[in-house]
Amino acid sequence: MTTHDHCLRGLYAISDGPRPDLLDACAAALGGGARLLQYRDKTADAPRRLDEARALQALCARHAVPLIVNDDVDLALAAGAAGVHLGEDDVEPAAARARLGVRAIIGVSCYDSLERARHYAAAGADYLAFGAFFASPTKPHARVATPRLLREAKAFGLPLVAIGGITHDNAPGLIDAGADAVAVISALFGARDVRAAARRFSDLFESDPSRR
Repeated sequence: MTTHDHCLRGLYAISDGPRPDLLDACAAALGGGARLLQYRDKTADAPRRLDEARALQALCARHAVPLIVNDDVDLALAAGAAGVHLGEDDVEPAAARARLGVRAIIGVSCYDSLERARHYAAAGADYLAFGAFFASPTKPHARVATPRLLREAKAFGLPLVAIGGITHDNAPGLIDAGADAVAVISALFGARDVRAAARRFSDLFESDPSRR
């Protein structure tokens, strides 16, 4: 299943682990309508990360939602995840696909660079992520992207993901600018009611019939 098959549109939930209630929090996000879940854990605890990734893959399978692993092709393969998200220090999409298979979902961070997006669209990425659009507690010193990038990147013909400090209030402007999905960490997993927060984001896409 690639993003072209899945029609990536809506809330892209990115976990903020490690946290003791990771599975419950992710289940709540999926219950609230998240269309994609990324397992993001930057620690070096390989056994725990493998256990969690496998548990999340089983959870995502029950919801028929793809699990994407952040940065780690080997972990994505070991967990049976649907794909991997690659940053600027990671392997090229072709190398990831060679390991994960032709139907793997390969996403790439393009930050604030249209040239990077152009390169990875041609290199076989399944979706392009831009950001940060707003100040983000996850990456306080991230490069700043503008909505104009989304409008211009539409020419590449791939799903576009907006990330970075996204809230329910500022997401609509990015959707209007061309974001097919909004990737959310803090405003989702930092919410008191994760399921309700996920539903509010999901409703932004469902309220307008043209966005379904």
